[in-house]
Amino acid sequence: MDRLFYNELKKWKDSAIRKPLILRGGRQVGKSYIVKQLGIMAFNGNLHIIDFERRPDWVGVFERNLDPKRILSELEMLLNKKINPGTDLLFFDEIQVAPKAIMSLRYFYEELPELHVIAAGSLLEFAMKDISFPVGRVQMLSMTPMNFYEFLVATGKEIAAEIILTEPGPLPDTSHIMMLESLRQYMFIGGMPECVEAWRNTNSMVEVFEIQSNLLETYRQDFSKYAPYTDKRSLNHVLNYIAVNIGRQVKYARLSDEFTGPTNKKAFDLLRLARLVYKVRAASMASLPLEASASESRFKAVLLDTGLMRALNDLPPKMEFVKNNLLSMYNGALAEQFVGQEFISSGMERLYYWSREAKSSSAEVDYMITRNGKICPVEIKSGPAGKLRSIHHLIQKYPDIDVGYVLSTAPYGRIPEQKLVFLPLYYAYSLTVV
Repeated sequence: MDRLFYNELKKWKDSAIRKPLILRGGRQVGKSYIVKQLGIMAFNGNLHIIDFERRPDWVGVFERNLDPKRILSELEMLLNKKINPGTDLLFFDEIQVAPKAIMSLRYFYEELPELHVIAAGSLLEFAMKDISFPVGRVQMLSMTPMNFYEFLVATGKEIAAEIILTEPGPLPDTSHIMMLESLRQYMFIGGMPECVEAWRNTNSMVEVFEIQSNLLETYRQDFSKYAPYTDKRSLNHVLNYIAVNIGRQVKYARLSDEFTGPTNKKAFDLLRLARLVYKVRAASMASLPLEASASESRFKAVLLDTGLMRALNDLPPKMEFVKNNLLSMYNGALAEQFVGQEFISSGMERLYYWSREAKSSSAEVDYMITRNGKICPVEIKSGPAGKLRSIHHLIQKYPDIDVGYVLSTAPYGRIPEQKLVFLPLYYAYSLTVV
């Protein structure tokens, strides 16, 4: 299945200032698959895979010292293949099993810069916490589940997918309805490649839901690997709490009644490290960068994937899927999860929202983004313009705001005198890349 991320790998491959590349991302988002595709298509099949999970005995190659020429020579003997710098790709898969292999990347950069090296793995951040990490000697890229554009391409709707990559504008009613129906499917299927492939091949939601359950079980099994850092039961509690509270402000003390606030915070931070959860921090509209005013204590959260969010919620999926309005599904939380996920897939790993700090106030705008050098509020609403009190208040308070975006199931529209642009939900990705 085609991934936009492939273009990032191709840029890395052709860069004159290339460094060894570390791919980060949650389990099963397609990291190994995309690197293998790169090896086939961009390196003419000259790909050498060292999978440390399958061959843990090969970890010993890195134990004696970190001399890259010696390491390369030993790997050639193990593979019974010559590895040619400049034309071949060396891929260290599941590198978290071999922390010294991570450390060796520095020396590949310094002494064998002509060799293309990529490393990937699950829970990489855990391995990197305990080693001397080669800062400045490696490049890092993050991979996410398939976004809505990639889902459309994978399901044979290439022309519809191109709409996502164009400047938002009016669409014919029939096209708009078709896009919303495809988005309804995506919200339940999500972007985990195995789920998308199953949908494409079988058109069976039941099969997709079974795969999602299995993926969640895999993630939970991983919790045992977090054992040195926290109680794995707290991880499960926190993950479940986040899934049913998307769009609501998070307080550590409420993440689990069975554990203390500090324990819950540690569990939350570990889930972030594993890229299962993303923090959406409250920030001020006063000035750029948003990061400068972002709060560590006032925040919301989104999950890795809409499909996994659905699977973690207790409500029967049939009850939600039959709802006509996408914004009513899971009380609007699924739409907010979708938008956050689309923003993350565009490269925005740090997400922000705005809320009024007054104690009695409930004013809140779902997201804030930077577009064309300006801060733009983004609200997810089904109501008419007159009921968008929070975004109206924000625009009035900060006259420097040029435009606010309202995402809904309604067609494209503008109210220039109110500085508002109304976009269908499916344009979320284009907001940050077009």
